[in-house]
Amino acid sequence: MEQHDSPSGKIWKRFKKNKMAFGGLLFILLMSIMGILGYLITPDKTPYANTMHLQLSNKKPGRTFDFLIISKKDNIKKVNFLERMLFGQESDFKSIPITSYRTEGNKVYVREYIGDDEQAEESVYPFISSDQQYRQTFWLGTDTYGRDLLSRLIIGIRVSLSVGLMAVLISLFIGVCLGALAGYFGGKTDAAISWFMNVIWSLPSLLLVIAISFALGKGFWQIFIAVGLSTWVDVARLVRGQVMALKEVEFVEASKALGFSTSRTIIKHILPNIAGPILVVASANFASAILLETGLSFLGFGAQPPMPSWGSMIKEHYGYIIMDAAYLALFPGLAIMLTVYAFNLLAIGLRDAFDVKSQNISV
Repeated sequence: MEQHDSPSGKIWKRFKKNKMAFGGLLFILLMSIMGILGYLITPDKTPYANTMHLQLSNKKPGRTFDFLIISKKDNIKKVNFLERMLFGQESDFKSIPITSYRTEGNKVYVREYIGDDEQAEESVYPFISSDQQYRQTFWLGTDTYGRDLLSRLIIGIRVSLSVGLMAVLISLFIGVCLGALAGYFGGKTDAAISWFMNVIWSLPSLLLVIAISFALGKGFWQIFIAVGLSTWVDVARLVRGQVMALKEVEFVEASKALGFSTSRTIIKHILPNIAGPILVVASANFASAILLETGLSFLGFGAQPPMPSWGSMIKEHYGYIIMDAAYLALFPGLAIMLTVYAFNLLAIGLRDAFDVKSQNISV
């Protein structure tokens, strides 16, 4: 049988016909590649893209400045390719923005940049090398600390996507386990698990995540667990209903008659047949997890400074929305909006591709 006639081939063919959903998938893949490459593609390659030039605070997108290297650091360890991609490379020099530059012998005479309408006195620095001067363009401008906004947005991709991924994995593990047990065994088991699900369901997600964050402490890894523990109920409710519908069909009865264990019956015979609906809910939960993470970072419970997070970037700059630097909050806000929209499009596309519209799936 040819690949396109297989069930997975038909699903993929139906999915590709949905141009919006396919576009959402491409956008997510692009963001994932940018997040993985990380420091290899950021203009600022230092850890957390945290190079500060306070003189360049809140500079508009597209501004270009000249810099002078005023000193070298000899004790900086050069990291390998993989470490540089994942964690960045600490800078081995210190530089300042300048407006003029001239050399005389072994001295360099410069005027340091202190503002667009101000001119500093000429300063003298030792001549280090012929490439002591360099130029940098800040394509998306700088933040209040003079850091490159584009670099911090790119590194912020890692925070949002990694939290979303880990939270979805945690919610799938808990939700599938509890939902399958409730649906398969029924009775008191179902009543107890359903009661627990309803209790968690009744709590506002953000307040639940904040409570878990208080218990676990602030930090990047704690946010994985907090968001994952707050998003499993959707998965559990779906799996419970699907398992209840499937446990009476012929192939499940046959597996029981053949003496297969309960775990084998659930894992090998029931769960593969409800993979489509689970995948749809997982995609929708990915978007919810990103929104929860950005909300927590905005409130100060998420990734802690200097780690860049889209939510914390909005928190630092939302006051500039009514001033002439609205882009400082709009760029991370736009990144959040487009990413969440892409995952919602993906969820809708998967729902249509798996043809589960008639089932109780919330996207």
